[in-house]
Amino acid sequence: MVKVFSDKANPSLWKVLITAKYANVNVESQTGVNAQDKETLAKTPLGKLPYLETEDKTVIYGDNAIVRYIARIGKGHLYGASDVEAGLIEQFILLSATEIDLPASVWILPILGQIANNVQATNRAKIDIQKVLGYLNKHLQTRTYLVGERITIADIVVAMSLYYLYQRVLDTNTRKGFVNTNRWFNTIINQPNVKAIVGDFTMSTKQEVASETAPVQAPKKEEKAPAKKEEKPKEAPKKAEKPKKDDEEEEDEYADKEDKKPNVLDSLPPSKFIMDEWKRQYSNNDTRPVAMPWFWQNLDKEGYSIWFCDYKYNDECEKVFMTCNLLGGWIQRLDKVRKYAFGSLCIFGQEPKLQVAGCWLFRGQEIPQEMKETDDYEHYNWKKADVNDQTTKALVEDFFAWDGNFGGRPAFNQGKIFK
Repeated sequence: MVKVFSDKANPSLWKVLITAKYANVNVESQTGVNAQDKETLAKTPLGKLPYLETEDKTVIYGDNAIVRYIARIGKGHLYGASDVEAGLIEQFILLSATEIDLPASVWILPILGQIANNVQATNRAKIDIQKVLGYLNKHLQTRTYLVGERITIADIVVAMSLYYLYQRVLDTNTRKGFVNTNRWFNTIINQPNVKAIVGDFTMSTKQEVASETAPVQAPKKEEKAPAKKEEKPKEAPKKAEKPKKDDEEEEDEYADKEDKKPNVLDSLPPSKFIMDEWKRQYSNNDTRPVAMPWFWQNLDKEGYSIWFCDYKYNDECEKVFMTCNLLGGWIQRLDKVRKYAFGSLCIFGQEPKLQVAGCWLFRGQEIPQEMKETDDYEHYNWKKADVNDQTTKALVEDFFAWDGNFGGRPAFNQGKIFK
């Protein structure tokens, strides 16, 4: 019998025990182990958990290394039915370790109160996770499992890496664009051998966020002061007080001051409709029964406007993954407008005939200049929505809820939300 030791029951331990179930390998599990205990450090000097002890007392540490070992000594085809499948399985284990585990921990651990909340890092992690979910979604379009025709350790490892994400932050709205990935995850998590280890599983319905009282990682104020004194001599502020347009040496300083000017949209009359509150309503509630009634009840029609956009070059949209990349790239270039916009970008139809259209909510009655300055803006035809027209309001709801007839467009395929 082999033994596996861990600090607690978690996906890192579960992937080992699930693999043992499928491989018919008898594994004894012990939790409550302290990584810094002398006994633990004597077996795994770096304090790595979980670790496994073989019958001859050889120690293997690292969850994925243990999974590989058990798959090799056990029965079945957990490591694939060929060398090619084994290589593909290794590919997905590497993907799990490098593309999922790190951003997942950045997103999840602040929610669990285990690390400080770094908002910028969390936003980056969300983008990284959506990218890998999109990759998996494309890969699983014609597949039940990641590799081959039966469950392998690739499915077990990747599913456990996604466990907390699906449990805590991949809520109904966030999951909408990843139908194939969702279907695959549900298939794996509900397998008898998996349920025997992790128990019943419930998908997230409301995206959890880090507590407002949790520590927030940010630079200390006192650390900034010395840097300013060293970088800018006392004379510098005087020089910057009167920038001259025709002075080439001061041109950059003048430009920097221009960038820091208040946005024209911040000068609009105060509005009862708060964009951030709408984004929270949309993220944390079911769209049609809760979020949309709140939206129409609170929408300030004078302070905000809604616009539809249709991609001009739909005849070039032949592959779903390429079209998703097109939309993802646009969204990544829109940070300057994030404070003033909310958008739903949708892909309609099936390969090779796809269509792209979107619905946007903007502060003010015109499209923000920050949006117009992106290269993507010119690739769309824009039309302002009449929010007093019931048919138009229904179309807005279709775009935001990702279901409906969308004004007669082909069936909804998938989409992306900018918020």
